[in-house]
Amino acid sequence: MKRKFSMRDMTLCALFTALTAVGAFIRIPVPVVPFTLQFLFTMLAGLLLGGKLGAVSVALYAFLGLVGLPIFAEGGGFWYILKPSFGYIIGFIVASYVTGKMTEKLDGLTFGKILAANFTGLAIVYGAGMVYYYVICNFVINSPIGLWPLFLYCFLLAVPGDICLCFVAAVLTRRLKPVLANMQG
Repeated sequence: MKRKFSMRDMTLCALFTALTAVGAFIRIPVPVVPFTLQFLFTMLAGLLLGGKLGAVSVALYAFLGLVGLPIFAEGGGFWYILKPSFGYIIGFIVASYVTGKMTEKLDGLTFGKILAANFTGLAIVYGAGMVYYYVICNFVINSPIGLWPLFLYCFLLAVPGDICLCFVAAVLTRRLKPVLANMQG
C-alpha cells in the first residue's frame, strides 16, 4: 500500500524547497560554476526527510525554476536546461534520494555513515554535473570544452567548499534527525 503525504511531509518538503532556493542566492563567485549553499540544503533534504521526500523537495525546486521562477543560481526558466550547469540540479535530485535512502534508519546511524552518504551524494552531483556540462558544451551550444578544463573548473575549483558542506551536513543531521523522528506521530 502506498503511503500518502501527510501535512507534516508536505510542510517539510516545502521548507526544503524554499531553503534550496535561498541557498542558490548565498554564493561565493568562482569560475564557471558558482559555489552556493544549494548542495547543503539538497543533502539535508535527503538526510532529514528520507530518500523519497528529499527527492520530491529538490524536484519541486527544479520544477519551480524551470517554470520561470528565478530561483536557480543564475536565474530560471525552461531555457535553463540548455545551461551547462543544469546537470548539477539533476544531480541534486538523485543525490538527495540516494543519501536519504542510505540514512533512513536511525538505528546504527553514525557520523561516519552520514558522512559516507554525503560523499556518495557529492560524487553523484559532480558526476551528473560534469557529464551534462560536457555534453551541452560540446554537442548542443557549440562551445567546446576539453576534459582538463572541465575537470579543473567544474570539479577541482568547486569541490573544496562542498567537501566542507558534507561535514556540516553530517553534524546537522546527527543533531536534527532524532528531533524530526520524535516529531512524527
